[in-house]
Amino acid sequence: MFQTTQSCLAHRRALRLIAFLAALLLLGWEASAAADPVVFQLGISDPVNTVLPLWMADSGGFYRDRGLKLEIINMNGGSRGARELQAGNIDAMHVGLSSVVRSNEAGGDLRLIASLSNVIRFTFFSAPEVKSTSDLKGGVVGVSSFGSESDATVTLALKELGLTRQDVVLQELGGGKERLAALKSGSIKASAINEPIASMAREQGIKAMVDLAAERIPWLFSGIVVRKPYLDSHRELLTRFLKAMIEGSYLAFSDEKGAKEVLARETKITDPKIIDISYDDFKQQTPPDAEPTRAGAENVIAQFAAVGIVLKSTNVDDYIDTSILDGLKKDGFIAALERKYGKR
Repeated sequence: MFQTTQSCLAHRRALRLIAFLAALLLLGWEASAAADPVVFQLGISDPVNTVLPLWMADSGGFYRDRGLKLEIINMNGGSRGARELQAGNIDAMHVGLSSVVRSNEAGGDLRLIASLSNVIRFTFFSAPEVKSTSDLKGGVVGVSSFGSESDATVTLALKELGLTRQDVVLQELGGGKERLAALKSGSIKASAINEPIASMAREQGIKAMVDLAAERIPWLFSGIVVRKPYLDSHRELLTRFLKAMIEGSYLAFSDEKGAKEVLARETKITDPKIIDISYDDFKQQTPPDAEPTRAGAENVIAQFAAVGIVLKSTNVDDYIDTSILDGLKKDGFIAALERKYGKR
């Protein structure tokens, strides 16, 4: 009996030792993860309000908490960033579905895995000397980059004015601030601009010819895009990234003051009126839980046919993959955020 008792005590000591060593290993791993976070490089098309969930996640420490270090790189145009993404120079890109479709048509293999806006957010502004639609004919219309959402949605704006792309000259100009400056100087006749630069344009007396944002046209205007091979090989890493981003979105909704401070800092805009408008626009357009809509995807794909481009595939699933988002719902992550921040 004494031997049996001694044996039990030895067994318990061994179990405690194993548990202790396991705890040390876990603490060591966590310390290592905290000391050496994985660098995640994200390209953005422009520092606009659709980036707010990403900025808020960084400000809230949500990437750091998940062992990531986010590096945001301004690509000055969605399609330009999509090319860098396809080349493997960045891990993910903040861009709309038009750039995904164009890249895949050219032999790429991109997938949109989350949405930051499911409606068009552009307003089509004209230069001061443009008094009527006829003044646009033969003139230069600025876009961020060819194939971007600013390029794709110009077609819709021109159509509402009774014009086509053949009636104007399209020119790449980079971000919204650059396009606004070109409008004011008269070097271009028109351009599509979104918040917060759209509010700056209005404040400076620039005329809006077509307000596509007010029409709330279904469109995968802005999202998170990755290469399909990267999605397959880095699913766990992307899951951590999306968890941080979505929590950043919830935080932006629940902490208006903090969100406006981050928006002002990152866009370098100090006018509180413009920040208020930009934040309200963010609340109106940001989809619950980053879910892309099928209607938005179908409208983007249909637009290519409208301008005479026959795609290799019109299947939405060849451009969108929501499997990580589906998993987050199933695992209760979204429900946990709703308990923490309130249902959106």
